[in-house]
Amino acid sequence: MHAFCFCKFIPLSSQLTAHVIFQDIRKVVQVLEQTAREILTLLQSVHQPSGFKEIPSKCQKARELFCTVRTHLGELKTKFPVDQYYRFHEHWRFVLQRLAFLAAFVVYLESESLVTREEVAQILGIEVVREKGFHLDVEDYLAGVLIMASELSRLAVNSVTAGDYSRPLRISNFINELDSGFRLLNLKNDPLRKRYDGLKYDVKKIEEVVYDLSIRGLSKELEAGGDK
Repeated sequence: MHAFCFCKFIPLSSQLTAHVIFQDIRKVVQVLEQTAREILTLLQSVHQPSGFKEIPSKCQKARELFCTVRTHLGELKTKFPVDQYYRFHEHWRFVLQRLAFLAAFVVYLESESLVTREEVAQILGIEVVREKGFHLDVEDYLAGVLIMASELSRLAVNSVTAGDYSRPLRISNFINELDSGFRLLNLKNDPLRKRYDGLKYDVKKIEEVVYDLSIRGLSKELEAGGDK
C-alpha cells in the first residue's frame, strides 16, 4: 500500500469555500471593470481637438461614476474575510490600479497636481491603513500614478495638435518632478519596476514634444506672451 500524507491535505469544505468566495469576488470585479471602462472612455475624449474645453464637465461626470465605484467596492469588501485581503488581492489588483489611475488623471485634469494616496482612497471610498480593512495598497497607488504618466505623454502630443502649446510645457515639468520622486524609491516589485521603466520613455517622449515646440519658436512666443 502507498503511504498517504495527510499534512498537505486541504479539507474539501475549505476548497469549496474559497471557490465560492472567488466567484463572488469575480462578479463584483467584472462590474468594477465595466465602470472603469466607462470612466476611461469618458476621459479619453479630452484627447480630441475640442476636448480641452470639455475637461471640467468630463471630470464632473467621471466623479459621478466614481460614486458607483464606491458602491461596488463597498460590496466587494463584504465578499471575503477581513483578515484575508492579500489572499484574494490578486483578483482585484488590476482593476484597483486602473481605478487609481483614473482618479489620478481626473485630479490632474482638474488641478494639474499629483493626487495623494489618501485622496485616491477617498475618491474610491476605501481605507489607506491596512489595519482598517479594505485599503489601497501603496504599490497599487504607485502603479496607478505611472499609468497616468503614460496618459499624460499622449496628452502632451495631442495638445500640440489642438493648438495648446503651453500644456506640454506644464506636463513636462510635472512628469520630470514625478520622475525625480520615483528615483528616490527602492522599487523591489518587478511589475512596478517595469512600469517605472515606462516612465523613462514617457519623459523622453514629452521632452521631444517640448523640443519640437522650441525649435519652431512656439515656446518663445509663449514666454513673450507671458511677459506682456
